[in-house]
Amino acid sequence: MSIYDYKVKKRRGEELDLKDMEGKVLLVVNTATGCGFTPQYEALENLYEKYNEKGLEVLDFPCNQFGNQAPGEDEEIHEFCTAKYKTKFDQLAKIDVNGENESPVYTFLKSQIKEDEIKGFGSKITMKAISGMSKSAKNPEDIKWNFTKFLVDRNGNVIKRYSPTYKPEDIEKDIIEALG
Repeated sequence: MSIYDYKVKKRRGEELDLKDMEGKVLLVVNTATGCGFTPQYEALENLYEKYNEKGLEVLDFPCNQFGNQAPGEDEEIHEFCTAKYKTKFDQLAKIDVNGENESPVYTFLKSQIKEDEIKGFGSKITMKAISGMSKSAKNPEDIKWNFTKFLVDRNGNVIKRYSPTYKPEDIEKDIIEALG
């Protein structure tokens, strides 16, 4: 199995066959518009603008499972992101990343790398506090909070998983390496 075996919904209801992403490097992120990590949209957009022509795609999956921080409809979320952060990458349809209604693509991602990479002592303390607040994270591999990031190589292999505290700009070196 690879990420290319999945289909997801776009924000307007159309289906996106991830097989169409074959050969690209993917940065997959569960997001929220009302989270303390929401300003990461700016850095995600910067990475997208810098590396999209070289093969990077950002797959933005809004998720309302953590503190009710993505309460809007898909179109409202898109309007917020384009107005406030000038995002050019598209937001996909809102999903669950944990639990009985979790998106199959997230079941796959979590099965590939079970633990977040966390950078720094302060981030470890923050993640411990966040994990305690997460009501949907019941298993060790579950997503703990908004803005957990997965990096997928051009062959569809999940190569890294980053905690919400891991800033997108700190992933740039890994993206460059994956782009080859």
